[in-house]
Amino acid sequence: MSNRFTASILLFFRKILRRLESLFFLAKTLLSERNFIYLSSVAVAISCAFAVIILKSFAHNVFIFANYANQYLKLPFANSIFPIIGILLTVFVIRKFLDGSIEKGSSRILYAVAKKGGILPKKQMYAQIITSSLTVGLGGSAGLESPITITGAAFGSNFAQKYKLSQKDRILLLSCGVAAGIGAAFNAPIAGVLFAIEVVLTDITISAFIPIIIAAATGALVSKIVLTQDILLSFEQEQNFDFHNTPYYILLGILAGFVSVLHARNFRKVEHYFSKFKTNGYRKALFGAGILAVLIFFFPTLFGEGYESIKTLSTRHPESLLENTLLESHKSNEWLLLIFIGTTTLLKSFATGLTLGSGGNGGNFAPSLFVGSYLGFFVAKFMHLTGINSNLPITNFTIVGMAGILSGLFHAPLTAIFLIGEITGGYDLMVPLMIVSSISYAVSRQFEKHSMDVKALADKGEVFTSDKDKNILQSIDFLKLVQTDVHTINLDKSLENVVEHLSNSKQNLIPVLDEKQKLLGVVDFEEIRSFVFNPYRIKFTTVEEVLSQPKEILYHDDGMETIMDKFESSDETQLPVIKSGKFYGLLSKVDILEAYREKLKEMVIE
Repeated sequence: MSNRFTASILLFFRKILRRLESLFFLAKTLLSERNFIYLSSVAVAISCAFAVIILKSFAHNVFIFANYANQYLKLPFANSIFPIIGILLTVFVIRKFLDGSIEKGSSRILYAVAKKGGILPKKQMYAQIITSSLTVGLGGSAGLESPITITGAAFGSNFAQKYKLSQKDRILLLSCGVAAGIGAAFNAPIAGVLFAIEVVLTDITISAFIPIIIAAATGALVSKIVLTQDILLSFEQEQNFDFHNTPYYILLGILAGFVSVLHARNFRKVEHYFSKFKTNGYRKALFGAGILAVLIFFFPTLFGEGYESIKTLSTRHPESLLENTLLESHKSNEWLLLIFIGTTTLLKSFATGLTLGSGGNGGNFAPSLFVGSYLGFFVAKFMHLTGINSNLPITNFTIVGMAGILSGLFHAPLTAIFLIGEITGGYDLMVPLMIVSSISYAVSRQFEKHSMDVKALADKGEVFTSDKDKNILQSIDFLKLVQTDVHTINLDKSLENVVEHLSNSKQNLIPVLDEKQKLLGVVDFEEIRSFVFNPYRIKFTTVEEVLSQPKEILYHDDGMETIMDKFESSDETQLPVIKSGKFYGLLSKVDILEAYREKLKEMVIE
């Protein structure tokens, strides 16, 4: 009976989905291209908003249950057990239902825009929701915003593919999904728009603003209607900005910049450590989750997103954070509370690294807000306890600190300023937000050229930048341009064979290979031109005598910027390509420039 009922429900939803698809196909034929994009941005935003609602509600309810288990069921280890279960379940789902892999981090959106023309796999529309809800919902020390933005981007990308929209519209709808995700997650539409433009779209025109604004507003509206304030991160600001405190905000900005760099580097170290594990997924997950469980046992505020503890920190009773800890009996000791807060600030990067490195799924957006709030509280409270300035508004510093770390980690100061402005319900703190965010960004940029999420792409030469020419070059898959059916020779061949081929081909270089297909050198037409019409010299000259080393060699994992630099330095029109230590083919500079011209026509956003 239950199976029949389930089948009936699924059939009902399939019929609704098919009808909606028919309506959108009809709308595409009736509406202008621009108006259809507006309609599409609303559809993508609503889909993304409901994904946010599912994720946020699940995470919040598990947090409530964990607290209930601690306080009423007297299960002191519940907070430590849940993350282990969550990470193991995440690994199980990835291995059994998601082909053994899942792309994590918002950097995958940038990669899709820069290298794939805005195409994201269909499974990203549901994979992120399932895995991150298990990881973060059950206490993994990470955030839901990165999975939310990937989900939103996937909705936008696949919607555009479904209705056969152009590449520029596909990238635009992808950005609409990102904006809607941030707008819905924080009820902050302006921050959603800025994040999409500042982080995802670095080259945009005014006409593209409208769909992104519509998407962000729609996502925030749906979220506001369905979700309650206790699920969303929000504050009631108590004190206004006092310009006399400006030096302390400057200090907070400087510290936020340094802490951002420290957090990013510690996180990468932990992730890199786990990437070298040779054990299977479950053993690695159990090892990492076990260490995380120990950290959460001593520092329960590391459990989950941490938004509840951020709210507690900004109230008049931050000492309640020490409840259900080994320090609960000493929660009236303010210095002990300060030490606890400072230690937690430094440990968050390790906790997040353990969560994601061991196999869980999540992001660094929420951890950046967590670390920022704790840092802001630490600075203000330290000034109070030492008597340097007992009038600093601790709540304001807690709030502004979030913008500092967010700006420093993601190199997105505008997003940080307006996000915190929106979630505090006003812009009275606009000046300190600007001070802290800009200083933190400047300090962070001195030590890290690229943001936390972009760093991995930058190391591979795939970074998405504000330089439009670089973006277009990076979107070109140069391996598809390599001529693999080229004529090659061995050392024992005669020069007559070389000359015969050069006279019937546009190929200027003849690669010379050994029996294992390794490149020994090349025969350059320009170097043998002087005796190419001298039969005697051709007959009695060996290939080895005219063999030369190429001025530059390209490798299959070289970035396009590196490739163009090698063409420039060598002043050659063709260069050999090596893949896995063996000769792969020849790449022509003319073919790259032609591909660049085609991409330029495709990627112009009107």
